[in-house]
Amino acid sequence: MKRIFLLLALLSSAMATEQAFPPSPVDAAELKTLPAGVLLKASAKGNYFDQSNRLFGPLFRYISSHDIAMTTPVEAKIEGAEMYFWVAKSEAAKVAGSTGDVEVVKIPERWVASLGARGSYSAQNFTKARDRLVTWLSERKDVVAAGAPYAVYWNGPFTPGFLKRFEVHIPVRAADAAQIR
Repeated sequence: MKRIFLLLALLSSAMATEQAFPPSPVDAAELKTLPAGVLLKASAKGNYFDQSNRLFGPLFRYISSHDIAMTTPVEAKIEGAEMYFWVAKSEAAKVAGSTGDVEVVKIPERWVASLGARGSYSAQNFTKARDRLVTWLSERKDVVAAGAPYAVYWNGPFTPGFLKRFEVHIPVRAADAAQIR
């Protein structure tokens, strides 16, 4: 059993070559700065959890057809169903522009509240982690929410649910404009 666990962990980590930023520790809330970058975006009507398979396909076809290495994490806007793949800096020259299914998006550096979690990528787990992060953020006096919560997924589809890592992020800004990070 121990060998199977190790094999699954190795396979799940071998799927991606580079991380856009470090994951938050499981069960820990923190403030962190996300780097600027190039992301590939797929959109659909409805809720992410109803559309995730439909969103993944176009993004995977785009990176496969342009020989772009898979990176982690994958970001997901829940309402309005959007999925984002990060493009590693070393792979940026391979991005060939937007298509009918995939939009190339350049994003600036972002500041977020983040809660690390473990478990399957389900609406129930997202909601539970989101509610914990909202509570943590409401108790802080130095920052306030500046956008909607979204999901950040670290593992591929073949990783067993109990091994999967995810985060919930909420964009933030200083509560007082005079404060700095």
